[in-house]
Amino acid sequence: MSAIAFPAPDAAIIARRPAILAGLARLVAPDALITHEDELRPYESDALTAFRKVPLAVVLPSTTEEVAAVLSYCSTEGVPVIPRGSGTSLVGGATPQEDAVVIGVSKMNRIIEIDYANRTARVQAGVTNLAITGAVMADGFFYAPDPSSQLACSIGGNIAMNSGGAHCLKYGVTTNNIVGLKMVLLNGEIIEIGGDHLDAPGYDLLGLMIGSEGQLGIVTEATVRILRAAEGARPVLFGFPKPELAGAAVAAIIGAGIIPVAMEYMDKMAIAICEDFAHAGYPMDAEALLIIEVEGSEQ
Repeated sequence: MSAIAFPAPDAAIIARRPAILAGLARLVAPDALITHEDELRPYESDALTAFRKVPLAVVLPSTTEEVAAVLSYCSTEGVPVIPRGSGTSLVGGATPQEDAVVIGVSKMNRIIEIDYANRTARVQAGVTNLAITGAVMADGFFYAPDPSSQLACSIGGNIAMNSGGAHCLKYGVTTNNIVGLKMVLLNGEIIEIGGDHLDAPGYDLLGLMIGSEGQLGIVTEATVRILRAAEGARPVLFGFPKPELAGAAVAAIIGAGIIPVAMEYMDKMAIAICEDFAHAGYPMDAEALLIIEVEGSEQ
């Protein structure tokens, strides 16, 4: 992997670190401000651990108002800010620098409201992806976007990265499943966009904010769509002697107007690796596999 040339940190900001920390300490509870080097190290990278930088400080607010206060202060002081969800991303988006303050949403982890009549849930940004489904599954509902890290990744991070998952083939990615946001702009202003239903009037600011990777502000709450769960779902596995035939099968399925919940492809190397680990009984003579999940009655 080639080295990434990081810009040089601002020495003037680093020199003012004691004063900056004192200012942050006035805005949040003591356990919400991390300053010791050993405690800062878990925040020096996301899941892309090849590149690491220990930040100036980490702040873990509990409310939208605290996020606003910290962003307003950092904007006034000229201190760079790095928003952070759960840090599960593999692309380095949450990698800080030595002159930056990381603002994490992990303490903002409440499910605020569930509205089954309108099929929405309002949640704080630190709620994990899978926790939304966990909160509604007993009533026969689920939250559709399902990144591979859904057990740990936060809905705030999903919104920043417009995360998808295997089920996005049928149900769409994050932007197709968010109807409203509360967020804080980089100057500390709190705004609400969208609403509690699809297609809110006015400009499509949701489309601008979702996938912006925290560059325009920090999401603190989201109103998400919850969907009625299917009666049943079953995976079907097909082996192919050539990868080209697997690709043609995908095109034929979509061309026929059939939209499975998910279709996943494995080449021969992936088949061998997975079989060696899981002993699932994959056909080792196949050059390619398609695993297709279909929904329907359990009958």
